[in-house]
Amino acid sequence: MTPESGCILCRKPGEDNDEANLILYRGEHNFIILNAFPYNPGHLMVAPYRHTADLHELEEEEAMEHFRIIKKGLGLLREVMEPAGFNIGLNLGRAAGAGIAEHLHTHIVPRWGGDTNFMPVLSDTKVLPEALTATYRKLKARL
Repeated sequence: MTPESGCILCRKPGEDNDEANLILYRGEHNFIILNAFPYNPGHLMVAPYRHTADLHELEEEEAMEHFRIIKKGLGLLREVMEPAGFNIGLNLGRAAGAGIAEHLHTHIVPRWGGDTNFMPVLSDTKVLPEALTATYRKLKARL
């Protein structure tokens, strides 16, 4: 098995079922996918189609589109979910907290005042007020 075939961020955009795979938007070099294990409702990830873990390996065109798609995701979340703020970031490498360390991706996490709760302290549980499929359909309808 090659790294690409075992990589969820390579496999999902290669399939022809964007809703089941939570892919919201496809650009030429990058795509937006809802995080299946979100920190908050609307937690998006922007990833290149090309399998790389190294930000320096992105071609200029890939990097520019990546940033444009981050802006697109921000605008979409602002319009649909009306968050009070955002966390946007890259975790480069396992030691930096990357859950999918082998494939570069940028997290866009909408935030609201008081959105933390006690549940993550108990059994690694997170309470989300909306199902992923409902969030997907709400966001997809605005693209």
